Amino acid sequence: MTPTLVLNVVGLTPALLGSAPNLQALAQQGAMRPLQTVLPAVTTTVQSTMLTGVLPRDHAIVANGWYFRDLSEVWLWRQSNRLVGGEKVWETAKRRDPAFTCAQLFWWYNMYSSADVSITPRPMYTADGRKLPDVYTHPAALRDELQERLGQFPLFKFWGPGANIESSRWIAHSALHVLEHQRPTLTLVYLPHLDYDLQRFGPNHPGIPAQVAQVDALCGLLIEKARKLGAHVVVLSEYGITEVSRPVHINRALRQAGWLKVRLEQGREQLDAGASDAFAVADHQLAHVYVARPELIPDVAACLRKLPGVEQVLDENGKRAAGLDHARSGELVAVSAADSWFTYYHFLDDARAPDFARTVDIHRKPGYDPVELLIDPRIALPKLAVATRLARKMLGMRYLMDVISLDATIVKGSHGRPTDRAEDGPLFITSAPDLLAEGVVPATAVKQLLLDHIFADRAGMRRAA
Repeated sequence: MTPTLVLNVVGLTPALLGSAPNLQALAQQGAMRPLQTVLPAVTTTVQSTMLTGVLPRDHAIVANGWYFRDLSEVWLWRQSNRLVGGEKVWETAKRRDPAFTCAQLFWWYNMYSSADVSITPRPMYTADGRKLPDVYTHPAALRDELQERLGQFPLFKFWGPGANIESSRWIAHSALHVLEHQRPTLTLVYLPHLDYDLQRFGPNHPGIPAQVAQVDALCGLLIEKARKLGAHVVVLSEYGITEVSRPVHINRALRQAGWLKVRLEQGREQLDAGASDAFAVADHQLAHVYVARPELIPDVAACLRKLPGVEQVLDENGKRAAGLDHARSGELVAVSAADSWFTYYHFLDDARAPDFARTVDIHRKPGYDPVELLIDPRIALPKLAVATRLARKMLGMRYLMDVISLDATIVKGSHGRPTDRAEDGPLFITSAPDLLAEGVVPATAVKQLLLDHIFADRAGMRRAA
């Protein structure tokens, strides 16, 4: 077996490689191909496809979250690997050679998996409402080992207005530690840094090249370590982020049509999913639309097709063609136009928005909210506003970090819909060019490609070259 390091550089595209000298050199010395992603091109769906080699209809991860019909609740960003169907790449490899080991570092659905080593964000939620940074690891002792060596995981630099290179740096150094001390056969590393400013400002913002260079420097450290260990290096991405200018308030349209229901809690409107005839779980440029009664499906579909910014509405046949025909999917699936994305907003009046709407709260919002990456531009002194709220926290007082805008137009980049141009989409780079055929790499082919890297006959590769 040949050790293989896989760097998942979120949002990396061929168009951005010019600002990444280490990754560009790897592509030139090895090989690079466009990667054909799946629908939806979102984190958990694409990762599950790449690691199992099957489409969402088989691995069941139809988005970053969905409506749990038996609970009548919307849940996003769950963490148990038991939600993912199909045989994972490390399970297939271990069947082939029991000596194989895998480290899964910050890829999603990373709790209670059959991987040998796991690290993933896992905040502590205390009874007084605080959220404390922490990680889950397997083996459990690795958690203390890493935090003693690297400090506390910078959770608030991993997502939210403060998200920056620090979280990716912590992840990269945890990977270096695992590579040195655990020596896994396959090491999967997730580096999220580019996701932040590409969504905040869009890929054409003048500050993006500097952000690409920052994550490229971390990749350079990991590539150097892999070479010293005699490992193959694979760099890939899940999706490309493109410019957007139009948020689509899909749930407001369903509410105005009379299908979506809310309930009042202290004057705030909460989505009442179980009582609704139709509502959407918005996830970037895709939305699963759950329709309670079959006879309503044609009318709901017709309503959505008239909504500006909606490019497609997939029915059963459309879902089947996209590989999304799974019980977790909505009865309908809406796909936005290239310049648009879906909000979760179900409230018609901002004054009645739930209290969590103005906070970073990825678990209580019934849909994805990229506005969480930006502090409300209407706040005159944002640092003071944050400091005041943190002071209340430090004093043990209840507080609300209500610094997030409800103006969705401030988001300038999105993903989920496969890009129109290959240079704006994801890619696959390898240090072993003989293992990569010509043409586009389907996301479903990544699992087998990783197995090829691990079990390749090096002597045979040299002869073929």
